[in-house]
Amino acid sequence: MQSEILPQPLKPGDLLQVIAPSGVLRELEAFEQGLEIWRSRGYKVKIIPKIDDKWGYLAGTDENRRNQLAAAWTDPDCRGILCARGGFGSTRILENWHWHSGDSILPKWLIGFSDVTALLWSLYNIGISSVHGPVLTTLADQPDWSIERLFNWVEGRPLAALKGCGWGGGIATGILLPGNLTVATHLLSTPIQPNFDGVILAIEDVTEAPYRIDRMLTQWRLSGALSKVRGIALGGFTRCEAPPNVPSFSIEEVLRDRLGDLGIPVVSNLPFGHDGPNAVLPVGVEVTLDANQGILDVITQYLD
Repeated sequence: MQSEILPQPLKPGDLLQVIAPSGVLRELEAFEQGLEIWRSRGYKVKIIPKIDDKWGYLAGTDENRRNQLAAAWTDPDCRGILCARGGFGSTRILENWHWHSGDSILPKWLIGFSDVTALLWSLYNIGISSVHGPVLTTLADQPDWSIERLFNWVEGRPLAALKGCGWGGGIATGILLPGNLTVATHLLSTPIQPNFDGVILAIEDVTEAPYRIDRMLTQWRLSGALSKVRGIALGGFTRCEAPPNVPSFSIEEVLRDRLGDLGIPVVSNLPFGHDGPNAVLPVGVEVTLDANQGILDVITQYLD
């Protein structure tokens, strides 16, 4: 079990680039508010040309979005990459993709969640830590503590533990791998699927009916992927209710049924995901998951 390489801490004055690797940018006011938060902290933020490009439901063609990512990743002056929004599309640009992770390219921050899960996990596979956290169109809706948590981590300060609901089952230590359940499920049995040995899996989702969550978690069980996981941290599963007057389990019942018999620590109701606080989770760092106390705590911290 080995932690990922952490990019060097950011500092005011650093250059960050904004890309749109997934869906069409529609929330322009929220986008501007997110930009202002970064700029108000003293960062130079460069937006790629035609950030509002459209190709169907995608923010431009695969080639154009792939070129955006490549340009930002290989720019020696760029210290971090901010994703504009989620949606769908990041997996498409990972076909025949290489991160150019040679010595000439220093690891840099990549920040996002939801559909950006595919990029985060792809970076994890080459040993580079990234950040599961708010995209620009959701950043301004975050509570102050969540925004401060983001800047604490990328600027090299320690993170506070997160508190949820422990299901019992003891304590596990492992490497944190956060992501969106739907996106992660569609990465199973692809070259982007990471090795789950020794992993604390952190998952969340939105607008998926209980039977769909059941179907995805059943796929994880049948694939054998969950047999390698040391613990599971559950964030928000928002707007995941069944339609009215349709017989259904609740989302809580589905999660308990599909995950409660694995014999590993599980903590639910942690404050990350859609439609609420989206506490930053570093990808590929060592954490402790305490299912007795309901706590997720980051062990890997920056050294002074």
